[in-house]
Amino acid sequence: MTLLEEVVADASRGVGLSKTAKGLTAIQHPGCAAAIWQRRPLERFQTWIEAQAAEDLPRARLVLRPDAVRAALTDIVRGSGLPDCGERTMLVDDISAMADIFSDVMQVPYVRLRLDVITTNACRKFHIDAVTARLVCTYRGTGTQYGVSVDGAEPEHVFTVPTSSPIVLRGTLWPEAPSSGLRHRSPPIEGTGETRLVLVLDPLNELEEDAERYFYH
Repeated sequence: MTLLEEVVADASRGVGLSKTAKGLTAIQHPGCAAAIWQRRPLERFQTWIEAQAAEDLPRARLVLRPDAVRAALTDIVRGSGLPDCGERTMLVDDISAMADIFSDVMQVPYVRLRLDVITTNACRKFHIDAVTARLVCTYRGTGTQYGVSVDGAEPEHVFTVPTSSPIVLRGTLWPEAPSSGLRHRSPPIEGTGETRLVLVLDPLNELEEDAERYFYH
């Protein structure tokens, strides 16, 4: 099967597109398997983040209240190789805003935050996550890809979420059934020299048993 890749302009069935953050609440609507906030990064920020060495990009795995994200990430970027500049502050502020928005959409007091630097293939197989819902925002590199799987086959049409546009995806623990068939993956980049910086947020109603090792007070 030949896969047809498309940058999101239209969207697959069951995917809501919006020009504002409020549009992410579409994930709560019946039949909506994913919601995308289409936005364009500031050119000077994108030029800056693309110029940073992979080893200087921040990495994080935290469980925390949304109002604690800015302080936690400020500490983390200070310990990374990123220079102290306005663009670094933009990154921290934007991730903090993502946590606030996502926690409001999901109505949860905590988020599990992961900031990954990816230089090889990761989760390249189309899948659905074992969570209620998940927000993914790619700040650098190719965005998340998704499509509709029919009878378990790979999607015939593959859509690519634009860089810096967050997508909220329903997971297997979402109460609505049956599944829409929507699946997603990290784009295969092995051998291309590409570096991706990806934010992942999961909703949490309460702290998990092992959360203390990640929890930022």
